Amino acid sequence: MAELGASRSPRRRFLSQLQRAGFLLPAGLTGYLWFKGLHPSLPGWPCPLRALTGLPCPSCFLTRATSSSLQGNWSEALAQHAFGPLVAGALLVWSLQAIRQRRLWPGGLRLRPWQGGAGIALLLGYWGVRMVLHYRLGIPAFPSP
Repeated sequence: MAELGASRSPRRRFLSQLQRAGFLLPAGLTGYLWFKGLHPSLPGWPCPLRALTGLPCPSCFLTRATSSSLQGNWSEALAQHAFGPLVAGALLVWSLQAIRQRRLWPGGLRLRPWQGGAGIALLLGYWGVRMVLHYRLGIPAFPSP
């Protein structure tokens, strides 16, 4: 029985340290996306909807646009996804606040439900316009993969 308690101690210690260092997660994510802008071949997650259907989802090309924004390539970022600069800015603010307050989700960064709903509605509306332009009107609204 003593062995069981001893084997849990290092795991609990690791989880405790991970929890205390969690405030670095936003900066790590932001740094990775910045680095991915320099080295696009770095691994990422492909879009499952596009892989299954061939159609882009509302957030397709957002990672590339965010990476381009973090590099300062604004025209490239906007050509890929209009929300890229907004996401990059939000990541920078989140990273700085998390480091300053040493908390993963800092106290001053509260989203109200209507703000989340408005963001989702804008993202879906933007996607809908791109889909109509690209697939109905033949105007290229999505970059080539």
